[in-house]
Amino acid sequence: MQKHALVIDNDFFFVEFLSDILEKRGYVVSKAYDGKGGITRLREVHVDLLFVDLIMPKIDGTQVIQFTRKQFTGHRFPIVAISGSMIERNEDIQKIGADYYITKGPIETMADHISSFLDKLEKQTISASDEIIGTTRLFPQQSTVEMLEVMDFQEGIFDSIGLGLFVIDRDEQIIRANDLGIAMINKSMEAMLNRHVTSLLPESKKTKLISALKSVARNRNIKSTSFEVATDELHLRVIVSIHRIGQAAIGWIIAMEDMRQWEEPV
Repeated sequence: MQKHALVIDNDFFFVEFLSDILEKRGYVVSKAYDGKGGITRLREVHVDLLFVDLIMPKIDGTQVIQFTRKQFTGHRFPIVAISGSMIERNEDIQKIGADYYITKGPIETMADHISSFLDKLEKQTISASDEIIGTTRLFPQQSTVEMLEVMDFQEGIFDSIGLGLFVIDRDEQIIRANDLGIAMINKSMEAMLNRHVTSLLPESKKTKLISALKSVARNRNIKSTSFEVATDELHLRVIVSIHRIGQAAIGWIIAMEDMRQWEEPV
């Protein structure tokens, strides 16, 4: 039976390059050009080998890997993380959770490295490790280190703000959430990732949420709108605003505040 490989990368030409190598070795190859598409394919097909780029917009490679590990606990398959900017620090490797790491490089040398890696993988002569497979020994570049520091700083704000936060794409799918938000709605990240925004709230409150999304999308003068959700299990204030980059609307940000913290104990 042919093995099935999934390649996820927002670089179209690299996807084709890697797919060609895999197909020549007898793999059936599925392709996805961002993390959202990759998660959709993971839910649709049986995968035996996953290659995923780490740096992608919206849902990045680390999120895809974490989703895969939690979603497919009964079917563990090799995950290969690939990156054009390289993993600069050991702590980053520990957080990512892939089995193998490959650095992008010149196509002519990278083809040999990938083929050699696949030979060892198929013969089971290579074990999962934190070693990085690359074309040369690379050292941290100052620009990359600075970029990682900025990303860490922004991630710290996202996780420390004291509100549950959810990032919604323009197609109304959930693409990010912080830990507090996940705890508030009592769902796992893998259960909600790339699902419709209405899955965040009880059935009876979905109409309110859709109305709020439409309200801020249709009227630029409205910066945000809010409503409350109260059930036996929770009491939330839900704040909906448009997510903009410059003048372009790219989705929504939903913030949730647990109102029970302000209630007087009975």
